[in-house]
Amino acid sequence: MKVLITGANGFVGKNLVAHLSERKDIEVLCFIRGDDVAQLQVLMPEVDFVFHLAGVNRPQDPQEFKTGNTDLTQALCDAIEASGKLVPVLYTSSSQAELDNPYGSSKRGAEEALLELASKHGSAVYLFRLPNVFGKWARPNYNSAVATFCHNIARDLPIQINDLQARINLVYIDDVVTHFIAAMDGQSLGEPFVSVEPQYSISVGALAEQLQAFRDSRTSLISEPVGTGLVRALYSTYVSYLPPERFTYQVPKYGDPRGVFVEMLKTGDSGQFSYFTAHPGVTRGGHYHHSKTEKFLVIKGKACFRFRHIVSGEFYELFTTGEQPEIVETVPGWTHDITNVGDEEMIVMLWANEIFDRERPDTYARPVGTEA
Repeated sequence: MKVLITGANGFVGKNLVAHLSERKDIEVLCFIRGDDVAQLQVLMPEVDFVFHLAGVNRPQDPQEFKTGNTDLTQALCDAIEASGKLVPVLYTSSSQAELDNPYGSSKRGAEEALLELASKHGSAVYLFRLPNVFGKWARPNYNSAVATFCHNIARDLPIQINDLQARINLVYIDDVVTHFIAAMDGQSLGEPFVSVEPQYSISVGALAEQLQAFRDSRTSLISEPVGTGLVRALYSTYVSYLPPERFTYQVPKYGDPRGVFVEMLKTGDSGQFSYFTAHPGVTRGGHYHHSKTEKFLVIKGKACFRFRHIVSGEFYELFTTGEQPEIVETVPGWTHDITNVGDEEMIVMLWANEIFDRERPDTYARPVGTEA
């Protein structure tokens, strides 16, 4: 299947090309800024589907709105008609097509040309009136507050906000591309007008605060809830704007004669991750918790875990090694320790279900003692 992407070197186009390149059944043809419009007539007989992403949104001369949006779209429609093929077309319009301004009028004119193509020629058309699209590869300092904020905050540059309460409607680039490909594959439920879900609404002030929280998490080690929804999409976008020299950051390391302890990541509601080392013969721990729980994973070396119930005195011990991944959990009410019983340094990953609070550590020293 051959698909033509107009505007293939733009923000949306680059992401779409990347996704389509992962499919073995798709060959992508590109039409980019500067190409001769007459090239559309040459390409169209080969084409099975068109993603019409090309357009103008910030011209120096307002007349370019009509030339770059309405007229280009009409030329595309003429090329499809001339080919004699019922080539489907997906068009990235704008939510501003409903507004009476030069940009909105030019996008609406493009929609009308495509609707006429569908009516007279029979090609299926899919019109996406997109709000602000955000994600990797959008150009900063152009027409996306998300891109500009991400670029600047990731580099510790100032950002400018005129109205903290102003709201912005957003769709994430990966969701956009998913809907686009569904339309190409004949799975779109809407025709001719199709919307992308989910859509998000956030104030400009809240957007800036969230992106700044991502930056600050490298210092606090406390991660934002980046697993779902808008925060997930914003975090992926923010990280994509990090310059290569900021791909890494250091975390504190605490050392003593036993080994080192390093905290990696903390969460607001699901505890923290860390690791520690222990030299041969070294024992760590010797304490119990009332509520805190932990998961240990030895990833190098040999360990002996010992437990004693603080009321009944019941004793239990077990051994694990880095060669066989096995989680060991600490249980409230049991004092516990871990000893390196191997001949090399031991490295242990550790998850605790809460962030360590020095004011309320829920950690009480008590030796495990011997089995006897």
